[in-house]
Amino acid sequence: MHLNNISYVTDITNWRQKDYWATISQFLNRDGDCEDYAIAKYYSLKELGFTSDQMRIVVVEDTNLNIAHAVLAVYYDNKIWVLDNQISQIIEHKKIVHYTPLYSINEKAWWLHKKIS
Repeated sequence: MHLNNISYVTDITNWRQKDYWATISQFLNRDGDCEDYAIAKYYSLKELGFTSDQMRIVVVEDTNLNIAHAVLAVYYDNKIWVLDNQISQIIEHKKIVHYTPLYSINEKAWWLHKKIS
């Protein structure tokens, strides 16, 4: 979770935009926010041999804070693991109860998540 040591900077402060998805180089040079951590982790794991089919950047609603947030979900060993800049360890998705997934993306596709009533 080395990338979690990079300073958190909002897009408004960093880029003077409400939302900006930075490249890895931009993130490493200028810090970033939640989706920038997720993107950097995605491509770091890809370099280590994980496939795009095993990973998704997931935009969630943080129901504790009522804000959108982004994390990396990794499908490994028949479980879904979450890498989150707000949590210091890798955690199984079932243990995070305050996130509601909105949509997921990787370099091949996107998925819209719906609540089942």
